Amino acid sequence: MSETKAPWVTYRPELQVLDCTIRDGGLMNNHQFETDFVKAVYQTCVDAGIDAMEIGYKGDKKIFDTKEFGAFKFSDEEEIRKIVGDNDTNLKLAVMADAEKCDYKKDILPKSDSVLDIIRVATYLHQIPTAVDMIHDAHEKGYEVYCNLMAVSTASEPELDQALEVVAQTPASTVVVVDSYGALYREQIDYLVKKYQGFVEGTGKDIGIHAHNNQQLAFANTIEAIILGCNRIDATMMGLGRGAGNCPMELL
Repeated sequence: MSETKAPWVTYRPELQVLDCTIRDGGLMNNHQFETDFVKAVYQTCVDAGIDAMEIGYKGDKKIFDTKEFGAFKFSDEEEIRKIVGDNDTNLKLAVMADAEKCDYKKDILPKSDSVLDIIRVATYLHQIPTAVDMIHDAHEKGYEVYCNLMAVSTASEPELDQALEVVAQTPASTVVVVDSYGALYREQIDYLVKKYQGFVEGTGKDIGIHAHNNQQLAFANTIEAIILGCNRIDATMMGLGRGAGNCPMELL
């Protein structure tokens, strides 16, 4: 009997799963979650051994009305600590900072003053110069930094190549394939993951996958990305997320 293991059933310790239920799910209700619900998601992540939880956005209060949006559109430090205390667990905590929608120099505190571990910079391709500055800012403050390249299903090949070339030179530890509209099929996931891997080869960066479920392919595309070597995986509880939702955490 062969000792060779098939890649789709082989555990590898590099795999890390991030729960973005509150952050992405909050796009459906303006982040108007009750505190007990956010605490329950946090505790579930801890109990299940999830690697990281994205608790919300770092939204700019000059852009988003605090009367219209809930606490985790802004993820102020005191609001996060109401949920996690000092987070004396193995669960890493993350927030997302949207390019051009975050007062990052002011609102993202130095890591020494925050319970957060990861800043995920989300950007459309035309916002790359701003995103690069945000990545450097968060890295210099002491955080692990991801770069989520959004809406790649609508991107032109030259534009995406230029963006990847630039991001590959930043201190971001992970570059995420983001299927914002749930528009990608397996063959496109294959193509994009391999493209991203080619651009970051030799940099030590990981590739991530963030799938949406508009074609009921979020789970299948996530598994395909894992098979191809993606080590940073996004999912949400019961698939809660914008539009048709995300890859369901319970399937992973």
